[in-house]
Amino acid sequence: MRLKNRHVLGWLEAAPLALVLLAFLIAPIVMIVIVSFWGATEFSIYPAFQFDNYEFLFGSPVTYRVFWATLKYAFITWALTLVIGFTAAYFLAFHVRSLGMQVALFLVCTIPFWTSNIIRMISWIPFLGRNGIANQTLISWGVIDEPLEWLLYSDFSVLLAFVHLYTLFMVVPIFNTMMRIDKALLEAARDNGASGFQTLVHVILPLTKPGIMIGTIFVVTLVMGDFITVRFMSGSQSANVGRLISNDIALLQYPSAAATAVVLLATVMIVIAILLRFVNIRKEL
Repeated sequence: MRLKNRHVLGWLEAAPLALVLLAFLIAPIVMIVIVSFWGATEFSIYPAFQFDNYEFLFGSPVTYRVFWATLKYAFITWALTLVIGFTAAYFLAFHVRSLGMQVALFLVCTIPFWTSNIIRMISWIPFLGRNGIANQTLISWGVIDEPLEWLLYSDFSVLLAFVHLYTLFMVVPIFNTMMRIDKALLEAARDNGASGFQTLVHVILPLTKPGIMIGTIFVVTLVMGDFITVRFMSGSQSANVGRLISNDIALLQYPSAAATAVVLLATVMIVIAILLRFVNIRKEL
């Protein structure tokens, strides 16, 4: 009887959170899936059950180019944020001895997040522009003779903005995981003659995999769902899936936008499922 009452009490405690998830997560996704099968004209949308939106989506070569560009941005951003984030987290966790200094340096990393993403992103434009600080400095130093056109409104500027915006999402989980590593393991590795590199590869890296995986999921999902960064930093010369959805919404083509969103969601879920095959996060944490 007591066990039954505990189960009932557990369900009652979980009910408010379940209702919140149902109302703000499950219900909107279900609605998007339903609308993706609707039809649309130039001036209206109408309920239906048809596959026209998906047929058009998968029948257009533009779709495959845009999805490839999105995956390319996600992969390159992930690689760069992983290198930068792991290095920063490693320095904070193992080279900064004072807890107060660790907290201070970590807060320094969060300073860019005190402003909005758009402001941080747009701040690169006067720096990278043809007459911007970067080009003028390189010319004054004699490194180049004329401004570099590819610094702004290119894939380079898009990736630079992505790395700037999302590196902290890689630093935080990796740093959190590294701080939980027992320092006695590092001392044991050194006592057994392991070099710093061997300790990093065989001790620290395996124990940091959960943090790396969580950071990877954050960065990949954020990049694949982003659209404003690509729009501003490429000068509307590049596109990703987010921009494709945004353009459809601007044209009031909600069923088409919903279909693209469903495919994007499925793609992200497949990527996450593949990532989770490498590390069981629940078991490791």
